[in-house]
Amino acid sequence: MDRRSKRGLLVSVGLILAGLGYLIFGNFGANLVYFATPSEVLAFSPDRYGKTVRVGGMVVKGSLKTAPATLRMTFDLTDSAGTIPVVFEGIPPDLFKEGQGAVVEGHWSRERMFHSRKIMAKHSEDYMPIEMKAAGLSLPRKDFFKTLQVE
Repeated sequence: MDRRSKRGLLVSVGLILAGLGYLIFGNFGANLVYFATPSEVLAFSPDRYGKTVRVGGMVVKGSLKTAPATLRMTFDLTDSAGTIPVVFEGIPPDLFKEGQGAVVEGHWSRERMFHSRKIMAKHSEDYMPIEMKAAGLSLPRKDFFKTLQVE
């Protein structure tokens, strides 16, 4: 390989690496969404108002209220140390209900209200088909510690 083709190869490899670096790190900060708990959201300083964040917690029983004529709903989200009011407009996921875990994505406002654009509902680990539940059957429960024992 002569000098000219080596230089061309190095320039090509450099351009490819620069392009990959831009794709990987170029918009990384703009697309980054932080996760917080309700008590952390309550402690937000004013400079965090309006910035996108994900908040995880439990939907407080008895707090879910829906407006019949619209797709607007309000509920409270808690982590036991703090509780925040959440407003959401749209169709929630099927698994979303009171007393269950949920992660909401949106922003905290100056009015101390969390405006959610998205709700991600958590489900229990004990999934059971509807047919089994209707038949009154239950899932077999394993003793977790027995599964860890070495025989």
